Amino acid sequence: MTAFDFHGPGLTEEQWQRIKELASNLNAEQALWLSGYFAGVDHRLREIALTGEANRPNERDFQIAASETTSRTITILFGSETGNSGEMASALGDALRKEGLTGAVIDMANYKTRQLKNERDVLIITSTHGEGDPPATALDFFEYVEGNKAPSLEGIRYAVLALGDSTYEQYCEAGKRLDQRLAVLGAERLFDRVDCDVDFEDAAAEWIKTVTEKLKKTRDGQQFGGRAADAAPQSKPSAAIIDQRHPFQASIIENIVLTGRGSSKETRHIEMSVEGSDLRFEPGDALGIIPRNDPRLVDALLETLHLSADAEVSVRDKAVGLGQALTEDYEITVGTTRFINQWADLTGAEELIALRGNEQAEARSEFLLRNHIIDIVRRYPGDGVEPEASLADFVPCVRGSIPLPRAVLCPDEVHLTVATVRFDLHGEARSGVATGYLADQCAPSSMVSVYIQPNPRFRLPADDAPILMIGAGTGVAPYRAFLQEREARGASGRSWLVFGDRNFHTDFLYQTEWQQWLKDGILTRMQVAFSRDEEKKYYVQHRLAENARDVYAWFEEGASLYVCGGRELAPAIHTTLIDILKQEGGYSDVSAAEYLGEMQSHRRYQVDVY
Repeated sequence: MTAFDFHGPGLTEEQWQRIKELASNLNAEQALWLSGYFAGVDHRLREIALTGEANRPNERDFQIAASETTSRTITILFGSETGNSGEMASALGDALRKEGLTGAVIDMANYKTRQLKNERDVLIITSTHGEGDPPATALDFFEYVEGNKAPSLEGIRYAVLALGDSTYEQYCEAGKRLDQRLAVLGAERLFDRVDCDVDFEDAAAEWIKTVTEKLKKTRDGQQFGGRAADAAPQSKPSAAIIDQRHPFQASIIENIVLTGRGSSKETRHIEMSVEGSDLRFEPGDALGIIPRNDPRLVDALLETLHLSADAEVSVRDKAVGLGQALTEDYEITVGTTRFINQWADLTGAEELIALRGNEQAEARSEFLLRNHIIDIVRRYPGDGVEPEASLADFVPCVRGSIPLPRAVLCPDEVHLTVATVRFDLHGEARSGVATGYLADQCAPSSMVSVYIQPNPRFRLPADDAPILMIGAGTGVAPYRAFLQEREARGASGRSWLVFGDRNFHTDFLYQTEWQQWLKDGILTRMQVAFSRDEEKKYYVQHRLAENARDVYAWFEEGASLYVCGGRELAPAIHTTLIDILKQEGGYSDVSAAEYLGEMQSHRRYQVDVY
C-alpha cells in the first residue's frame, strides 16, 4: 500500500479527497514545505492542549493555529471546453509558485462545491460555450453557485478571467455570470474581471501577472519579496515549445474531397506530416490551425481603406507590413461587436452607433450575420479619416486567427476532416477563414502552422468498457482515432457507431474504413442516418430511439457515450436519451436527468460540439 492509498486517521472522505487533489498538484519542494507547515500546526495544537486552552482541539483551534503558520489559501478553479482554461490555470499556478505562493489548481468538474464557503482566495478561469453557456464540465458548479443552496461568501476574495469568442453575442457570458453571482453572494472582488477573445494569450498573461502581484502585496497585509511573475502561458516540458504562439510547420501530404460528385457540400480529408515535431496528443484531441487569409480579401480591404500593404504595424511588439499582418496575424472576415463599436467611434456612422447596447443585441446579431468586415468598411468608409488614423485604429479592431478543431491524430501524421464553408454574400463568393484556407491554399507540400489543442474531456476509457459513439458529419472524425487506438492496443471492448449525414451515395464519410473495422471486429455495431435520402428526414437521434432497448442495456453495462458534431446535435441527443431512460428504465424526467448527470460526472457521457 502506498501513501496515496492510505486513508489517514480520522479524516472524512471530503478531507481525504481534498488532500489527494492538493498532493497531485505539488512538486517535491512544495511537498516538503507543506510538511513543515503541518508540523507547525501540530506544534500549535499541542501547545493549546498543554496550556489548558482546550482539552481537545476543535475546528476553531485549527483555524487559529493555521493562521499563525500560513496566510490565506488560494484555490484556482477552471472550467474548460477545449483545454485553454486549464492551461491558463496551470500557468497561474506556476506564476504563484514563483512568488512563494501556493494555489491548488482544480477542474470545476472535480471540485467539491460544499467546500466553496471555506475558501479564502478563489481565482476562476472559465470559457464560454456557444451562446453564453458554461463548459459542459462546469455545469454542476454553475448550478450550485447560481442556485438556492449557494452559501454566503463573505470574507472570500475572488477574481475572474473569462475566455470567449466575440463572434458570439453572449461574449464571455459564463465568466460574467460567475463574476456577478459571487459578488451577490458577498465575496469581495480582488481584481476586475478580464474578458479575453480567441487571441487570449497576451490579455490572459497580463491578468495572471496582475493577480499574482495583487496577492503578493495584499494577502493578509503582508509584503512578499521577489520580482513580479512573468506569467506567459507555459507548456509541458518538451524538446521545443509548440503552442498557438509558437506553432509547428506541418507539411501537407494529401488534400482530397471526400464527398462524392453531386453532394450538396464539400467535405475534405487532409493529411499532414508532423514528423520531428515531438507533438504529444491523444485520441480526441484537436489540432489548432493558424490560417492565412484569402489574398483577394486582403487586397480588397487595403484598397477600400486606401492603405498600403507596406505600411508598418506592430504585431506582438514586432514591426511588420500591414499586408503581411492582415494575411497572417488577424481574422479579417467575420465582424464582431467589438469591431462595430470601434468602427463606429472611428467613422461616426450613426447606423453603427445605433447598434450599441444590450437592447440592440438581436439587431446587432442580424447585422453581423449579413455583413462581414469588408462589407462594413465599404458601407461606412469613414470619409475624411486620415489613412494614418485608419491604420492606428483599424488593426486593433480585428482579432487573432482562430484555431480549427476536429482532428484525427496518428503517429507522425495528423488527419483532418473538414467541411468547407462556402456561401454567397452581397453578390460575392465567400468562404470560412480556416476551412477556405485549407481547401484553397493548402496543396500537397504546402506548409501549415499547427499546434495541439488538448481535449481532456473527450477521452477513451482506460479499460475495455463498451463505447457508444454518435457523430454527425465531420463529427465522426475523432471516432476514427478511437478505433485506431483500440485496434493498436488490442482492446476487446464493444463499440457502436451511430453516424449521420445528408446522402448515402455522396456523404458516407470513410465508409470502407468502417466496413473493414466491422469485418475485423474492432467496430461491433453501426447504424447510419441520411437525412435527405427520403421524404421523411432521419437523424442520428432517431436511430437511437429505434434502438432504445439496446442503448439502455449498454448504459446499464457501463458503456461510455460520446457525442460529436454541430452545436445543435447535443440538445437533440440529450432529449432522446431522456426519453429512452423514461421508456426503458421507468425513470421520471428528473431521475433521468440525474442518471445522465451521474454519467457525466463519471466521464461516461462526453460531448464535443462546435
